Amino acid sequence: MRRLRIEHQTGFTYQGDVSASYNEARMLPGSTDSQFVLSSSLDIEPSASVNHYVDYFGTRVASFDVLSPHSSLTITARSLVEVRPRPLAHPDITWDQLHAEAARSIETVEQLGQSARTRPHAEVAEIARAIAAQHDRPAVAAHEIAMAIGNAVEYMHGITGVHSTAAEAWEARKGVCQDIAHITLGALREVGIPARYVSGYLHPRPEADVGVPVTGESHAWVEWFAGDWQGFDPTNNLDIGDRHVLVGRGRDYNDVPPLRGVYAGPFKSQLHVKVTITREA
Repeated sequence: MRRLRIEHQTGFTYQGDVSASYNEARMLPGSTDSQFVLSSSLDIEPSASVNHYVDYFGTRVASFDVLSPHSSLTITARSLVEVRPRPLAHPDITWDQLHAEAARSIETVEQLGQSARTRPHAEVAEIARAIAAQHDRPAVAAHEIAMAIGNAVEYMHGITGVHSTAAEAWEARKGVCQDIAHITLGALREVGIPARYVSGYLHPRPEADVGVPVTGESHAWVEWFAGDWQGFDPTNNLDIGDRHVLVGRGRDYNDVPPLRGVYAGPFKSQLHVKVTITREA
């Protein structure tokens, strides 16, 4: 069990005063069977009235409007979370059993279809089908597919953008965690394994000292269903451990962006992001 304190500050700077903005933030983790939120808060500048709700996929959402002129918007999410490791398991389920079980629930059926962000490159589809054909158990195949994608794509900033697709990132063989998660989702869904996108945070230092703040960033990984839901981090080829803090789940990144909004005004905006993670225990 590890206790992590997370401060995530983000927002926009405009080139002049905008008259109003309408926003949604998905920046606060929720308690699950593997993490417990001890405290969480959201500060917004300029001050705004906030409507909190849980969306369709179970993610905590803060919805707010700023209806007075402002030249910048800053949201600061602070959380203290206890996290335990979630080691990967390989349930003893066959492909036929998986297909029958996945068809029984909307939760799994809706994670089988490809989105514009996850639709796989032909080479990725072929890799996934070749690996799946070698295994009688989809859980083992899913693990090998995720590892194959993680090994094939180099983690690198600046090659892709926030709107890049899995196929575009595969062409470059480079991208960030969002891209690697999208490629992995496309590969898993290609062979009939339900898979979903997970957003959250990863403490970047496995042996971090207690009380030392570390610069971090938002992170993304995947979960697949093969008898039950299992998580895996293909960017780092890691099981989900006590350094991963889950914030939201969805079909792809479009369902779980940390901050999304529109504003009224002729000015361009500049996004700013800063994440600090501190191990407390």
